[in-house]
Amino acid sequence: QVQLVESGGGLVQAGGNLRLSCAASQRTFSTYTMGWFRQAPGKEREFVGCISWTGRTTYYADSVKGRFTISRDNAKNTGYLQMNSLKPEDAAVYYCATGSGGSAQNGYNYWGQGTQVTVSS
Repeated sequence: QVQLVESGGGLVQAGGNLRLSCAASQRTFSTYTMGWFRQAPGKEREFVGCISWTGRTTYYADSVKGRFTISRDNAKNTGYLQMNSLKPEDAAVYYCATGSGGSAQNGYNYWGQGTQVTVSS
């Protein structure tokens, strides 16, 4: 059982930056793909991006490509989501997850509780 805890959410102005962190409870985190998802009020949870267990491969949703960067530090059992040039439509609860990977939620077995990101226009 891997427990994930997100942090770093908050309120930011449009055009600003935030970095989210995802801390894992076990070293087995380093053997899984890590994904980030988000859910805005009244909308389905959507894929943001993911990173392979080695950290060498990343994949992003078109809506965040070029603005968001996912990274990980397996020595610290922690993953990151750097969000730059934030837009009001990026506002959502952001979740990290680990598992076999991909853009579908069923590719991930373990989920964090989420962290709120609010973007003011």
